[in-house]
Amino acid sequence: MKIQEPGSFVKVIVADDHVLFRAGVKTALSMKKDVRLIGEADNGQQLLHLLKHLQPDVILLDIQMPIMDGITTLPEIKKLYPDIRIIMLTMHNDHSMISKLMELGANAYLTKNSDSEVIYEAIKTCYLNEYYFNDLTNKALLDGLRTKRHNDSFGPAEVKLSEKEKHILKLMCDEKSTKEIADMVDLSPRTVEAIRDKLKSKTGVKSMAGLVMYAVKSGIIDNK
Repeated sequence: MKIQEPGSFVKVIVADDHVLFRAGVKTALSMKKDVRLIGEADNGQQLLHLLKHLQPDVILLDIQMPIMDGITTLPEIKKLYPDIRIIMLTMHNDHSMISKLMELGANAYLTKNSDSEVIYEAIKTCYLNEYYFNDLTNKALLDGLRTKRHNDSFGPAEVKLSEKEKHILKLMCDEKSTKEIADMVDLSPRTVEAIRDKLKSKTGVKSMAGLVMYAVKSGIIDNK
């Protein structure tokens, strides 16, 4: 979990080939004191070039762009700049696509008709807590899981988790922040982060999205 210092701002780049959308984001973010748009790109290729000169905390990345789209660009950024949070943007509510992108390392997924406050909240939450889950992403992950279950007769690998680990995993799936979890279980935020990393290692997943899917598959949280 990151901590934002008073007076500092989250640096954002938006990559989208629609100039009007970029202008709308720019206007919305200009109203916020703790977030600043530091760059814009028309496509993934231009974005990767920008990243050689600018260091954003968060990127708003459109899926459909000419020359190099967001799906191709996402793993490239994650490989070169693993600490940058990436929020995928799309016009479509495609569950299989959401699940795929979250597994590739996306930190959030928003439709482009999301209002400016939702975009702002996603930026801040991704920066501070790594992931921003909403009804869209949660439903997509569960749908993706049902499909995998249907096509895969094997259950999840047998992993022995302590009661404390299960409890913390449940709280993570409930979208509690690291600090909130730390307060609830009477541990330091650093210890909670260490437990999260251990859970990823134990279950063999690479992302929070993977942990959510593991928790559902193992019956730790309800699959509704």
